[in-house]
Amino acid sequence: MAGALASLKIVEVGEMVSAPYCSKLLADMGAEVVKVERPGIGDRARTRGPFPGDKPNPETSGLFLYLNTNKRSVTLDITKPEGFEMLEKLVARADILIHNVTPPEMDRVGLTYERMCRANPKLIMTSILPFGLTGPYRNYRAEDLTIWCAGGVCVLNGGGPEHPELPPLKTAGHQAGYQGGVHGATATIAAAFAQLRDGAGQHIEVSVQESIASILEMTFEYWPYMKMIATRLGQKPLQPVETMQCKDGYIYLCCIEEHQWRNFVEIMGNPEWAEMEIFKDRLVRALNWDALKPMLEEWVSQQTVLDLYRKAQAKRVPFAPVSTMGDLLDSEHLKARGFFVEIAQPVAGTHKYPGAPLKYARTPWEIRRPAPTLGQHNAEVFGKELGLSDARLDELKRKGVI
Repeated sequence: MAGALASLKIVEVGEMVSAPYCSKLLADMGAEVVKVERPGIGDRARTRGPFPGDKPNPETSGLFLYLNTNKRSVTLDITKPEGFEMLEKLVARADILIHNVTPPEMDRVGLTYERMCRANPKLIMTSILPFGLTGPYRNYRAEDLTIWCAGGVCVLNGGGPEHPELPPLKTAGHQAGYQGGVHGATATIAAAFAQLRDGAGQHIEVSVQESIASILEMTFEYWPYMKMIATRLGQKPLQPVETMQCKDGYIYLCCIEEHQWRNFVEIMGNPEWAEMEIFKDRLVRALNWDALKPMLEEWVSQQTVLDLYRKAQAKRVPFAPVSTMGDLLDSEHLKARGFFVEIAQPVAGTHKYPGAPLKYARTPWEIRRPAPTLGQHNAEVFGKELGLSDARLDELKRKGVI
């Protein structure tokens, strides 16, 4: 069977993570995606590693290879009139345009929904932007670090209460971009349903800052309920909620409910110190965490991760092993589910990639093609599908349009 979104045709003008991840999610579910890249340069993600053998190559970037499966690549300079005209021709044949061109660049090249609608009145256009299209931050440029901070997460990350001298920290990789991409994909699918119902497209704008702020869990409630400002600094209101080191790795401890704590004390063999008045309940344990933590660390350091996890599991205490990438690759569970998939790419070779975190009973998720080389499909898309002659393509190449 064809993929769930096999009828959708998408044009992506995206770099790095947010827009490419958005369209990748749709492409892996069957949508046809044409990725527009800058001539000679391509998506900036092509410059980011890891690279096989640590040898930089724009065709072998691990980040690019992962984010662009199931897409075709064309090169097009949309800042030039002839290039933008060709973009309009691509959009006229599509259902959806996904991009993360910043608002100042949108203004400069004329990438507006009104103009795109003239090429395709039913178009859905998804704009994934650092701060959205309105507000005082509209024109700000931002990398992942900036948006992660602006979204309110960095203040929760860092060295923790024990190291107040350390600054706030972002998480590894491009997490803000992935969150923007997920929100963009969800909104785009919803708009596609509305398009089927109403026969009309619409413009979707995704603020990556707001995507981050919307996943802050309980932090908004800290002040009205506990008169606390959520931060990585200061005392936690409940304990133990901590990652600690075992003999062979790390484990996350969470036993803030009294029955969970009592069961953990039993696992530890009912040490005498656990009956001390300063550890009598969860609030007092949090107040005296500086005394409790070393005792727990000493005991946990003598355990193995899997043994402690299983003992806690049997007692219904919610501990969790902290998996490394190697642990995930070797996971028997993930192997049984076929999560990692091998993909052969003509330049990068064959490697394992994260696969689908979901299963379709009838319309499969699948990798139909590896990430494209730069401009791999120029002749196919511009020549065969848009009807441009070889002579015209050669002319456009000489002008730097493609």
